[in-house]
Parts: sequence; C-alpha cells; structure tokens
Amino acid sequence: MSLPTMKKKFHMKIDGVGLLLPVFILILWYVLTSIGSTPEYFLPSPGRLTRVTVDFLTGYLQITPYAGDFLSHSLASICRVTGGFLLALSVGLPLGFLSGHIPLFKRVVEPSIHLVRTVPGIGWLPVALVWFGVGGKTTVFLIALAAFFPIYINTVQGVGAVSPLLIRAGRMLGANRWGLITTVIIPASMPSVFAGIRTGLGLSWAYLVLGELTGVSQGLGAVMMDARMLGHLDMLIVCMICIAFWGRISDLILVYVFRSFPMRRFAPN
Repeated sequence: MSLPTMKKKFHMKIDGVGLLLPVFILILWYVLTSIGSTPEYFLPSPGRLTRVTVDFLTGYLQITPYAGDFLSHSLASICRVTGGFLLALSVGLPLGFLSGHIPLFKRVVEPSIHLVRTVPGIGWLPVALVWFGVGGKTTVFLIALAAFFPIYINTVQGVGAVSPLLIRAGRMLGANRWGLITTVIIPASMPSVFAGIRTGLGLSWAYLVLGELTGVSQGLGAVMMDARMLGHLDMLIVCMICIAFWGRISDLILVYVFRSFPMRRFAPN
C-alpha cells in the first residue's frame, strides 16, 4: 500500500461543531473548581486531573500509588477484552449465520438464546465467580457473554434480510449452496453483521469494568476499584478516560480492518 493511500485511509475530518459541547463542559468544569464552590474530593480540577494523568502515564510526579502503571494495567485489560470479544465472535457469527439461513435451526436455538439474554450481566457475576473464581477468567466470561448477543442478533437479522431475488439470481448464474453463501449472503449481510460486531466490541469494554471490579490485581477496572476504596476520585476519572481511549482505538482498528476487506472481494467476478 502506497503512502498516499495510507494517508487517505487514516484521514479524519474534524467537525468544529462537535467540539463546542466538550469545550463548554471543560470551561464550566474549570470555573466550578476555580471559584472554590466544588471541593476536590467531589470533583477534581482539570489541573489536578492532568497531573494525575501524567503521573499515571510516566510515574515522574509520584503523587498517587499508581504512578507509571498505565501500560501494565492497560495491557491486562486489553488482553481480557480481546479474549472475551474473540470468543464471542467465534460463537456468535457461526450461530447467527446458521439461524439466519436455516429456519429450523433458528427455531431450535433462538428461544433459549433470548431467554439467556434477558438476564442482566450483573446477574451472571456471582455465577461466574463460582464457576471461574476471582480472576481473569470471570472477566473474559462476562465480556464474551455481553458481546455475544449483539453479534448473534445482528448476524441473524442481516442474513435473514437478504433478498430472495439475489439468491435466485445467484442460483441462475450457477452458484451452488456454498457459492451462494460466499458470493451472495455474506456480502449482502455484512453491513448488519459489522454493526453487531462494533456494538459487541463496545459492550466488551463496558463489561470489562464489571469483571475487573471482582478483585483482580491488574487492569484499569481494578485500579478503579482500588481508587474508590482509597478515595482517589481523580484516578477513577482517569481510568474512565483510559477505557474510553482504548475503546475508541479498538473501534477505529476494527473499522480499518473491515474497510481493508471491501465487499467486492466477496462478490462474484
């Protein structure tokens, strides 16, 4: 891939209108903490939060117990999100394609899947602790469970919504059953499937916090739990920002990977 092409792929337009609300919130935040009407333990000032963030990243200031631990905690969280998300992907996509393409299979598995889906994630936490104990396995299980449902549901919807006319046209052109799946059904259903994958990835980061609040020693959620116990609201907010940052980065990577495999590669020649 040439350098101009790569620059074009990574080019992002910044909408100035979209910056108005964040700037307004930042100014309001600065004013409230500067005039002394809001105590630091309730809402840290932007300056304090900046210093804590720099300390978390570099460890130079040594103003919190978490100085310089950003990379180690981030790596632990990223590994758990990746493991849970890939597990959900490996189960949700095949089941979704089968349910969307084979009505009998859908009638067999979908009632049970939707029954499990109605149980909130916090309800699975004590069960996961019994099954897997305190640690990374419980977190991966909760992440996989949360990400599975949007992946499965959107895949079923996308495959089921493929026009019968497209399938009929593929058969007229001589495509067999596997050929219909690879050249017609997969390309036509990919927008819905990808929407489910992105939603699942977002939920993976949300459920990371739930899993890491159970007592693990490493991870951004673990730091949040520890900071809450020690009264470090500033570190709580910093960890929230870090999770938002990594969540956004992972979403951008997912979008880039998806765009690297355009639909024409699945389409018939």
